[in-house]
Amino acid sequence: MSDTFFSGAPHWTWFIILYFFVGGIAGGACFLAAVVDWFGGPEDRPVVRTGYSVAAWGAILSGALLTIDLGRPLRFWHMLFQSANVPALMFKGWSPISFGAWAILLFGLFAVLSALGGAAEEGRLHNPALRAVGGVVQGGLAKVVGGVAGLLGIFIAGYTGILLSVTNRPIWADSPWLGALFVASGASTGAAALILLAPGRGATEQSLARLSAFDTKALVVELLVLVLFVASLGSVNRVWIGFWGLVLLVGVVGLGIVAPLRLHLQRRPLASAAKLVLLGGFLLRVATILASEGIERYRVAAGM
Repeated sequence: MSDTFFSGAPHWTWFIILYFFVGGIAGGACFLAAVVDWFGGPEDRPVVRTGYSVAAWGAILSGALLTIDLGRPLRFWHMLFQSANVPALMFKGWSPISFGAWAILLFGLFAVLSALGGAAEEGRLHNPALRAVGGVVQGGLAKVVGGVAGLLGIFIAGYTGILLSVTNRPIWADSPWLGALFVASGASTGAAALILLAPGRGATEQSLARLSAFDTKALVVELLVLVLFVASLGSVNRVWIGFWGLVLLVGVVGLGIVAPLRLHLQRRPLASAAKLVLLGGFLLRVATILASEGIERYRVAAGM
């Protein structure tokens, strides 16, 4: 539980909510791509290439959203280098923000390298410099680079939840399950993104069926962790009595988890289930962030 009943809201803009959402998709898709890259067959290559591409563009977009939200975007480099001692690095291992900034940078680097390798494999790179880089990231080296990207990706998917949990804001600081919830959501939304995009790069029905099976399991885990998250909040749960509780119950659980689970199990069109999963993942972050943002005094939420 938070150590103070009075905590000012950070008043984040929608850029941060989109950053959390896009970063979760990118991290989950990258982790899946890395697993399939290591253990899948030749028929799964379109899924691998799609996953790395989603990760690369997602890392670039989420990094841009985070930078814009700073208010003074050009000062982002201060999170990476010591302003008074350039080029000395700025890294504080005890700081979640510093640790996360470097994780996002490294994730973007390895995701882009993996994406270039996949694009070179397809013969889609026309720029000589990019084609040269992509040509190097092939074979065993591609698996190593992709494996590092995948590990960083699953960290990024859960990092935002961990970052929230170390604040002293209600909801965020009152449960140890927020990071795990964002990891599960990142895995499910990452799989959903691949289900939607991989057919355009030649994914087979067999590969899509495996993605559907994984997404089903990820949704079940997400639902269980969500229940644990809500149960662990104790008396703070009264903040869900209202609009954001309706969003959580109907939007996240109903539309974003239960409905796509039913579609997956009934072998209905996978695209419909994937779209609902993405909607649920977005609403999860909206409800989690804005429900806490709307609480001006922790004492009110705790009923004290």
